[in-house]
Amino acid sequence: MTATAGDAPESAEPRDCIKYTFLHLRPEWRRLPAEERRRGRAAFVGVLERPPSGLLLRTYSLVGTKAGVEMLVWSIAPALEAIQELHARLMGTPLGGYLDVPHSYLGLARRSEYLGEHAHGGEGESGRRRPFDRPYLFVYPFVKRREWYGLPFEERRRIMGEHFRVGHRFPRVQIHTGYSFGIDDAEFILAFEGDSPAEFMELVEALRPSEASRYTQLETPIFTALKAAPARMVELAEGIP
Repeated sequence: MTATAGDAPESAEPRDCIKYTFLHLRPEWRRLPAEERRRGRAAFVGVLERPPSGLLLRTYSLVGTKAGVEMLVWSIAPALEAIQELHARLMGTPLGGYLDVPHSYLGLARRSEYLGEHAHGGEGESGRRRPFDRPYLFVYPFVKRREWYGLPFEERRRIMGEHFRVGHRFPRVQIHTGYSFGIDDAEFILAFEGDSPAEFMELVEALRPSEASRYTQLETPIFTALKAAPARMVELAEGIP
C-alpha cells in the first residue's frame, strides 16, 4: 500500500473517534482487603465519571455473557488524544494495575456512502455518533471479502439497499458503525443498541439470507453487554451482586 501527499484531500467532515475497550479484572484484585478495594474502586470510578473535556462515554457489564471480559468502556471523542488521556488515567489507578485488555476496537464515524441523497434520520448520515442509551449493546468487528470492493459502486449500493430495508423492520435496534480501515485490524467495528437480546438475534437472523451477507468474511468475536453505571459495572466485575 503506497500513498503520497496530495493523492486525495482530507475530508472536511467532522468525524468522531469511537473506541470500545473490553476489560478483564484479574482474580487477585478480589482477594485484596475490602477497604483497599473500596479505595481503588472509587479512584477508577472517579475517572469514568469525570472524563476528559469533550469525551462522551458509556459503561457496560459483560459478567455472565462472555468469557474473559467483565467490563466495557465505550468512548466517543472528536480527537484521539482525549481517548488516550482517558485510558492513561484509568490504567494509573490502583485498580488499573489489575486490569487486562483482551479486546480493543477503534474506528471513525462518517456518513455512509450508500445512502445517496436519501435521508432516514439514522446514524449513517453524519460523522457524529451519540448513544441512544438502550439497555443492551452488541459489539463485533466486521470484515468484508475483497470481492466486495471489486463490484461496481452502484451494484454495491443496490445490495446494501436490501440490507437497509431489512434493518428498517427493526426500528428499535440502533446501529453505530465505526470505520477502521488502516487504523485497526478490522475494516469496521459495529455496535447495536437494543431493548432485548431476542430482538437483536431476530435482526441478525433476518439478515443472513441477504445478498450482502455473502460477502462477509469476519464478524466475530461478538459481545453482548448490559448498560451499567461505572460504579455498578465495577461491583459486578468484583462479584458484588
